[in-house]
Amino acid sequence: MHEDATCNDLQKIITQAINEIKQEQGENFNLAKINLAELERRTGLSRSRLRHLKENNFIVTPHGRTGQKATATVLTGYSGIIDGLLRKGVTNSSVCFERLQEAGYTGGLTTVKTYIADHRDLVPPKRQLVAPQGNRGRRYQTSPGESYQMDWGFVQVDTNTDASYKVACFAMICHHCGERYIEFFPNARQENLFIGMIHAFTYMGIPHYILTDNMKSVVIRRDPEGHPIWQKDYKVFMETIGFQTKLCKPRHPFTKGKVERLIRFVKDNFLAGRVFGTITELNLEAIGWCKRQNSIYHKAVDCIPCEKHQEDCMAVASVLTKTQALAFYLCPERKISFDGFVHYEGRRFGVPYWYTQKTCRIRRDSFTLYIYASDLSKVLTTHDVTWMRRDSFCRDQYVTEQPEEVPSMPVKTRIFQIEPPKQHSGFEKFNFEEGLWDE
Repeated sequence: MHEDATCNDLQKIITQAINEIKQEQGENFNLAKINLAELERRTGLSRSRLRHLKENNFIVTPHGRTGQKATATVLTGYSGIIDGLLRKGVTNSSVCFERLQEAGYTGGLTTVKTYIADHRDLVPPKRQLVAPQGNRGRRYQTSPGESYQMDWGFVQVDTNTDASYKVACFAMICHHCGERYIEFFPNARQENLFIGMIHAFTYMGIPHYILTDNMKSVVIRRDPEGHPIWQKDYKVFMETIGFQTKLCKPRHPFTKGKVERLIRFVKDNFLAGRVFGTITELNLEAIGWCKRQNSIYHKAVDCIPCEKHQEDCMAVASVLTKTQALAFYLCPERKISFDGFVHYEGRRFGVPYWYTQKTCRIRRDSFTLYIYASDLSKVLTTHDVTWMRRDSFCRDQYVTEQPEEVPSMPVKTRIFQIEPPKQHSGFEKFNFEEGLWDE
């Protein structure tokens, strides 16, 4: 067969087939009476398509609507959303697809990929050097339920007032199956680390040990033999929950790379182009994102994380039980100021005046903030979490009626009050109505 027969050009295929038939038939060949069935066998085109080409003497012409584009597509009305994401550097088609679906988009993922490929000019250039790949090494692996990895990530939040602040993202992931949990806090203090770990253990179970780096809230230093000296509060926390901690080498992603990759995935996928109202709403969206990611197949672990974690890891990991000791970690202690406020997460909340202790405990649960007595015996008051910087007052924060003493015996002593003497100002001579100017 001639080499042109392997070409995908339709005109060349048809011309070669006609020439072959012409050579076989010789002088009896007639283009107007060519056998379409034989031509269909040689070219692979349908009979109706060949019949249409025969009317034009088997000359392939472009379609009449070639080059024309529809004025309205399935992306019409949503291009502003995807353009805004591209201008922010978000080129992940899955992220753009999810944002469009939240806005009501009913099209498919392929349309989004095609749009992104055609509008690469909107993406700002990356002006950073790519770090070279290091030497090869075997990644650290553990058995089911043996270890989790945890770390902090930080993101810059811009506001309408041109101000910005940082938000800390607590991340924990199962080393074996990739089950993940994230939660956002206003800062990365130790009390928030304990709260995040308790919430993650409630969601994923308690492993044998935790892999982490050298956080200040975890380890103070190492002794001459290289053994870690734990921070005293963290050591008590480990004994209370019932797990151990292993420290990883600095800048060594082979042992703790899963959680570092998770933090980067959160920034590139969940946080990419996201707009939120409050951190409470952001955490509700984050837990929904974790459930979606844990319920889909991941190539890196070759499984669906939630199914494998439930079958294998939870058979080894222990379930966290709520105790009074855990309640103290979930409710950090705060001092009460002289004007009856406690400071928590960057804002001040009022405490009733009848509570006479100097300290209390405070906990935020969704959109409600609870203030407890120092021994957690009762709830002093509650506040609606609005994340505004204004002080939040509570009922009975100040005494509205001051106590007043009344006479216990009949009052017999009397005194007399006179009018104060009238003082002359020196301007009486200018009182023309009384005629002083004649004198």
